[in-house]
Amino acid sequence: MADTLATLTALSAGYESFRALDEIDLVLPEEKVIAFCGPNGSGKSTALKVLRALHMPQSGTVDVAGRPLADWTARELAREIAMLSQSPDAPSDMTVADLVMLGRYARRSRFSAPSAADAQAVDRALETTGLHALRERSLGQLSGGQVQRAWIAMTLAQESPRIFLDEPTNHLDICHALEILDLLRVLNLREKRSFVIVLHDLNHALRYSDHVVLFDDGKIAAEGPTSEVLTAERISSVFNINCRMLALPGEDKPVIVPFARATI
Repeated sequence: MADTLATLTALSAGYESFRALDEIDLVLPEEKVIAFCGPNGSGKSTALKVLRALHMPQSGTVDVAGRPLADWTARELAREIAMLSQSPDAPSDMTVADLVMLGRYARRSRFSAPSAADAQAVDRALETTGLHALRERSLGQLSGGQVQRAWIAMTLAQESPRIFLDEPTNHLDICHALEILDLLRVLNLREKRSFVIVLHDLNHALRYSDHVVLFDDGKIAAEGPTSEVLTAERISSVFNINCRMLALPGEDKPVIVPFARATI
């Protein structure tokens, strides 16, 4: 892999009259867990969609894996970057195994039946996400957290070296949220996969990411190594809150404790 996952130069993007990203410059490192953080509406999800060619920028340039984004075909890009959006949808009567198999579309010849390699990739993804026993269950029979894990399994089955996830811990209880984030970290360390993850929980970003991009009103407030970006002063400024960083015995990273500015 190259050293750089993606480069955005003077990039602006938006929706009709609303500008979600305003001439941002950004270089994302390869083989890292990168967290996109920031208030609601700050541009995180739009940046992720632009990087995956799911939203056209208004101006500026985007390079991914050393090539201009416009040079990639849809199938080539799917092999290089798997993405799970914020609110995916599938028929409620689809089985978990069939959903996960959809992740193999970029690896299969057009109109061909699933191969042994496809079946093995699906099995690995189901085992990794703890869903193997539910493989024949329909999505309509699952809890919200189980459905979310099924979508994550589909993304893993794609076997792409780079994975983009928009709020992957949505609908998950704290146990399964931590299991998923632990899994992503293991895949990063063991298989050198790159992850770009939109996260609202700053403590999750602090614990699991190597690199943070902090968005604020369509701009980049800060980006770089996680411990340098997520400071009490910067968090307080961007999110308009008071907070403290507390060290815990036996833990190598602090926790962020937020306090509302308003008093009652």
